Amino acid sequence: MITEVMLVRHGRTSYNLAHRLQGQIDVPLDIVGQWQADQTGYELARRFYWAKVSRIARHPELLAQPGPDAAERSDIDEYRSAPAARRSLIVMSSDLFRAQQTAHAFADLLGLPVTLDARFRERSFGRWEGLTRPEIRQIDDAAYRSWRAHTGGELRYGVESRVDCGRRGADALNAIVTSYANDPEETTLVVVSHGSWIVATVETLVGMNPDGLNNLGAMRNAFWSRLTPGSRPGGNRTWSLDEFNTGPQIAGLIDWENGPAELRHESMTEWKPLIQ
Repeated sequence: MITEVMLVRHGRTSYNLAHRLQGQIDVPLDIVGQWQADQTGYELARRFYWAKVSRIARHPELLAQPGPDAAERSDIDEYRSAPAARRSLIVMSSDLFRAQQTAHAFADLLGLPVTLDARFRERSFGRWEGLTRPEIRQIDDAAYRSWRAHTGGELRYGVESRVDCGRRGADALNAIVTSYANDPEETTLVVVSHGSWIVATVETLVGMNPDGLNNLGAMRNAFWSRLTPGSRPGGNRTWSLDEFNTGPQIAGLIDWENGPAELRHESMTEWKPLIQ
């Protein structure tokens, strides 16, 4: 059964840097976003190192072996006998490339495959996708202000509602957890997705209204949230939120949004907080 769910936001893109609404436009990570994804990948790989042991125990062909002149062979039974072999970890990702890149920054370190699922795509922003906030305000300031006030003015431009996005994500996670309900093995599910999708999905799962004004707030690039699924008598699914918007230790020691100085050339735009 799935006992733990990690939701990881992708790293920075050029659209994030310019504060453009990405939605479901397929934009790759920029150089800082790849660095963010790698730092988070390293942090989570340390946290879940046991998953590499588990993977090797199930696939002994993955265990590196020395040459024919070595004194002895690598012992697969060490891996099969480890407590880690009784657990498993699954990595899934939105099929948008920025999420795939972030997923592989983690999964590849542990030798784990990544399964793509379009249900984890970002909230669709309809005809607003690719626009900055000033550009949206120039088109329809009233609709923009209604969007910021959570009163639905964006819907007339084909934007997916927060409620629908959250329901889409919650339905996907509930279906996946249910499909593992009869599996006795403890399993961690790591899903790499997008900021608005993660927030709306978490709020829906824990019983919050995604259109509420005093909810969870935004997710930073390459940060994660952690939930525990449960159930009540009668089979009703429950969820508890254990971490929200958590990042690797290095994020507190450096300018996370702009990355280290050795990545930034003189003409690169500096990321600045969004002024609504």
